[in-house]
Amino acid sequence: MQNKKLELEIKESLGNWREMISSYQVPDNKKAVVQILNSFLPFIALWVLMYFSMDWSILLTIGLGALNAFFLVRIFIIQHDCGHQSFFNSKKVNNILGTVCSLFTSIPYTYWSKVHNFHHGHNGQLEVREVGDIPMLTVNEFRERSFIGQLRYKIWRMPFITFIIAPIFYFIVSNRIPMFKDKMKNIRALTWTQIKNNLLIAVVYIGLALLLGVKKFLIIQFFLVVGFGIIAFWFFYVQHQHELSYKHWKKNWDYLLSAVKGSTYYKLPKAFQWLTGNIGIHHIHHLSSLIPNYNLEKCMREKPILTKYVTVVTFWESLKMINNKLWDEDSERMVSFTEFYRIEALRTA
Repeated sequence: MQNKKLELEIKESLGNWREMISSYQVPDNKKAVVQILNSFLPFIALWVLMYFSMDWSILLTIGLGALNAFFLVRIFIIQHDCGHQSFFNSKKVNNILGTVCSLFTSIPYTYWSKVHNFHHGHNGQLEVREVGDIPMLTVNEFRERSFIGQLRYKIWRMPFITFIIAPIFYFIVSNRIPMFKDKMKNIRALTWTQIKNNLLIAVVYIGLALLLGVKKFLIIQFFLVVGFGIIAFWFFYVQHQHELSYKHWKKNWDYLLSAVKGSTYYKLPKAFQWLTGNIGIHHIHHLSSLIPNYNLEKCMREKPILTKYVTVVTFWESLKMINNKLWDEDSERMVSFTEFYRIEALRTA
């Protein structure tokens, strides 16, 4: 009852949200160029330092890689915005730049963009929860699984698997073959673009490896891509699997509520907000993916009502979310395995 009352208040208070955000949806080519320069140039400079540092100390290389992974995140955010057609005001320029970014991130541009845009249109719908998000079960689904099925899910939700092994699998396998065939329409039409983009990435990687040395190139790229993947998976997790999230079956789903309740404002120190391209301001991004990342903070600052009902999370608070494992449809919140067994004990008593 309390949740329904809050949802009605949100819909009433933010009824004119489209009007509130419209001016922030206009791309600024000057800001876009500045972001290209302050993302690509530091990344390339640090990459070169990593290359030469391998002759001095592998620990120094790893340290530089940890920093450079964040600049790869910034490059990915540019690719991400290009996929939303929000970075520049030219579709052609966005698509060219997005493809260039994909050579750095190793994520195929068009295919990923289509999957991600599907996620934006269906965020929080339980029927398609795994498209663009980290797979998750409801309490009822977990209860109905066999012992082996529950064990497999528990293993999958172990932090080491979710945030380290899964990103590696995602980059090596998930981005190389078409996924979600039974969830998305026209997914087969994307197969050729995915193949072409992956072939282009492979050609560039092979050429650089032969030019710079296979061993050095692969070691550097491994550290960078894995670091980037860990950051990306953690952000996706924090942004959509917080305790008081929003997850419903399609018949009861609402777009506005999915953005405001289903996404967090990940409140990070300014340096890390900058390094991650403002993507922590995720509730506004989900209200409108047409707002370029460089306008998100301004929109949030000038329209505080948009953040009034949002779950605000700091870094230290976000660490507690590791225990969020299952979605309880009855209480409309994420619960831990420990809490699940407590619920089961009361249910069967």
